[in-house]
Amino acid sequence: MAKSTITFEDINVTVTVPAGTRIIEVSEKVGSGITYGCREGDCGTCIMKVTNGWNHLTEPSVLEDKVLRENMAGKHNRLACQAQALGGEISVKPV
Repeated sequence: MAKSTITFEDINVTVTVPAGTRIIEVSEKVGSGITYGCREGDCGTCIMKVTNGWNHLTEPSVLEDKVLRENMAGKHNRLACQAQALGGEISVKPV
């Protein structure tokens, strides 16, 4: 199975996870400052900035894209509860 390396820049922690893992799952475990609310992609609380490895995440769903637009999120922002690692190296930080 493919693996991803995710670096949480706010706490300078890097972990290796199986492909398909949602960023918020790992963020909680390592104590990153990425906050969350609903975990369903509705509230927009878990917006994060992807500083490296944007192409190693799943594409945003229609719902995620809508929530990001409503929150005027930047080009490389994603919802941690929706973004899944596909492999490769990824770096993220809270917004």
